[in-house]
Amino acid sequence: MPSRPSATCVLALDQGTTSSRAILFDQRGTPVAVAQEEFPQHARSEAGPDGADLGIVEHDPEDIWRTQLSCARRVLESAGVAADHVAAIGITNQRETTILWEKETGKPVAPAIVWQSRVSAPICTRLKAAGVELEVRRRTGLVLDPYFSATKIVHLLETIPGLRGRCERGEVLFGTVDSFLIWRLTGGRVHATDVTNASRTLLFDIGTLAWSDDLCRIFGVPRCMLPEVRPSSGWFGETEPALFGAAVPILGCAGDQQAAAFGQGVERPGDAKNTYGTGAFLMFSTGDRPVVSDSGLLTTPGCGSPPGPHYCLEGSVFIAGALVGWLRDGLGLIEKAADVELLATSVADNGGVTIVPALTGLGAPYWDPAARGLIIGLSRGTSRGHVARAALEAIALSVADVVECMQRDSGVALRHLRVDGGASGNDLLMQVQADVIGLVVERPAVVETTALGAALLAGLAAGFFADATAVADARRVERRFEPRITAEERRRMLATWRDAVERSKGWARAR
Repeated sequence: MPSRPSATCVLALDQGTTSSRAILFDQRGTPVAVAQEEFPQHARSEAGPDGADLGIVEHDPEDIWRTQLSCARRVLESAGVAADHVAAIGITNQRETTILWEKETGKPVAPAIVWQSRVSAPICTRLKAAGVELEVRRRTGLVLDPYFSATKIVHLLETIPGLRGRCERGEVLFGTVDSFLIWRLTGGRVHATDVTNASRTLLFDIGTLAWSDDLCRIFGVPRCMLPEVRPSSGWFGETEPALFGAAVPILGCAGDQQAAAFGQGVERPGDAKNTYGTGAFLMFSTGDRPVVSDSGLLTTPGCGSPPGPHYCLEGSVFIAGALVGWLRDGLGLIEKAADVELLATSVADNGGVTIVPALTGLGAPYWDPAARGLIIGLSRGTSRGHVARAALEAIALSVADVVECMQRDSGVALRHLRVDGGASGNDLLMQVQADVIGLVVERPAVVETTALGAALLAGLAAGFFADATAVADARRVERRFEPRITAEERRRMLATWRDAVERSKGWARAR
């Protein structure tokens, strides 16, 4: 598709777990304007059939739409850019979060069930007992866990009276956040998603790269609810002219971690990146060959250039930046998230303190929804600084577990780790990360590579970025962190960490 002659930028809509953002990028891949708005989180405790806390987390879909639309309008206004000067819109989003809405009105029929929510854990237990787990993993590359969308859909179908019948009649649609935004942006003309988001639902066959009727039957999800699956870089319709003053083509869409991987150039086998957001998400490219993990890692499609099948191993750490938020909001140790680095550097080490941030269970490589957070090694000499430093180390050590598994499962040694996301701006965290994995950590000039990836996908389809060379030029490294500790020091840190992890496992189930 040829670029608009008047185009000066690409608009990336970055819809995250705690906030919505809009970023304008120029042809060098440089952000020229940013707008961001937080929105409410709705979390509560509720006991499941076995007495374990389900850890329910929800969003109001209208909050997602309201803040994302507001950010898009604000960023255009602040930059003085008219809609007809925008080459294209690229969308990236929190994955797995599940929204059901009425086809006729576009109104949600229930709160969005967030990826962090464990509300469908009893459904996963039931399906595992039915013996379908191996088939699900073979087709999807995923594990049967409440993290993913299908069991969240099942929960809504089983708890909202009359909903199943409405879905079977085609009156109610399902989508991850990208689909919901595309539906709203296009005035209900387009019900679509991309391969990367579809692959996170447990309903998508990553071998055929299509929805699976067999998986829909296993989960009891009506096929007619599902959006059309399209390539990540391509046509997703045009926005309603009234939204921004002119219609703007939507030409890019990818789940946040795949978008970040594309923004970091993770395309060749052995390339890897880690995004530090609410959680930490490490993706390792295996090229056009899907690799089955022996360590509980996920096999998931990525978005590569040139187009074609592209697969990654992924390890998802549920709590990363959210741990710093908990130090701020839950414990009151800091006033703002940026304060954690100063507090952590006020001490020389962690003072013997180890934190396991299993606030919503453990993700890869443990996959224990009943694990719970743990702080161990406290003494009379423990200070706020020790706890802050142990929190940063916990994030880095969680990632180190995944790095080790990926190298083992893939048979390929990583040369370096590319990093992005808000917490990657924390120099101490990045240094600890390099130390505990024994690899160089590279931080890009544009740390918000999730949005950059969405912009590059859209800009390529629009012709705004001319070719692979223009895309590569947009991926610039700002700083490299070299490992500083010895192999023996690294071994001791990892051994202490894994001892603490073992102590956190199964805690909610044991109560």
